[in-house]
Amino acid sequence: MRCSVSIITAFAAVGTFALPAAVLPRQHSDDQNSHDAAAAPWDDGATHDFVIHESCNSTEMIQLRKGLADAVILADHAKHHILRYGNSSDHYRKYFGDAPSGEAIGHYERVINGDKGNALFRCDDPDGNCEQPEWGGHWRGENATNETVICPLSYSTRRPLEQLCAMGYTVAESESNTYFGSDLLHRLYHIPAFGENYVDHFAETYAEALELAQTNSSYATHDSDTLQYFALDVYAYDIAVPGVGCPGTVTVEASSMEEPASSAMATSMDAHSSPSHAPEPATPVSAGAANGVTSAPQDCHTHADGELHCE
Repeated sequence: MRCSVSIITAFAAVGTFALPAAVLPRQHSDDQNSHDAAAAPWDDGATHDFVIHESCNSTEMIQLRKGLADAVILADHAKHHILRYGNSSDHYRKYFGDAPSGEAIGHYERVINGDKGNALFRCDDPDGNCEQPEWGGHWRGENATNETVICPLSYSTRRPLEQLCAMGYTVAESESNTYFGSDLLHRLYHIPAFGENYVDHFAETYAEALELAQTNSSYATHDSDTLQYFALDVYAYDIAVPGVGCPGTVTVEASSMEEPASSAMATSMDAHSSPSHAPEPATPVSAGAANGVTSAPQDCHTHADGELHCE
């Protein structure tokens, strides 16, 4: 009897040691849990707001922020107009001809939602260009590729977007930089972070922008002036004065973009009319090839290659 008890006890002891311990889930330490909870988002470090240099005083900062907000509003509505109508609306055909709409949408979207960390607006004029008469600002070019200076003249002359179409303004006949928002939209495309050295000047006047849509629409969708004019025109027509806008009229005369044989031809057209749906092919025009002249006041800035551009 005593032997049986010993055997049973021995088997019980062997069984106890032979059974493996239950496999339990690995426990994270408190430090690991804290790290997981604070994991960085995919866009960590992104800059969502425009950066304004400390050289701008409080009133300049207020005006700049409002102007930049207006630029985003113009770009946003231009994008949504294209998303609604594609490349079929009269306004689109007037400025971009028969070009696919994706490129223009992308250029507007870049201003709206693109990272803004590589663009700086300043007021201290380190290059001394604001001393020149009628300069409202300038991109610093090779001196500082990501920086734009806004001169004092801009703060005293640029209008808010709420005044679009007021006081005799028309898209065709008035300066494209009349409004702070449209002026800054143009300046943003000089900065590589937004224009990506692709948006450039292929037409220098309003008439040439309309002509570009007819003769070389593939360039119209990344012409900085055309992007500016389209945004102004559709906002005026859709939002500021619905169904009417303030297009104005323009006389389209022969320019350096046309063939010599047609240089004597001039056509008067309403600035709100729709362009032909079958543009003729033309030789691409470089940024410096079109030398249109606009009325005063002038607004000048430098390009990456040192070329001076005045509006």
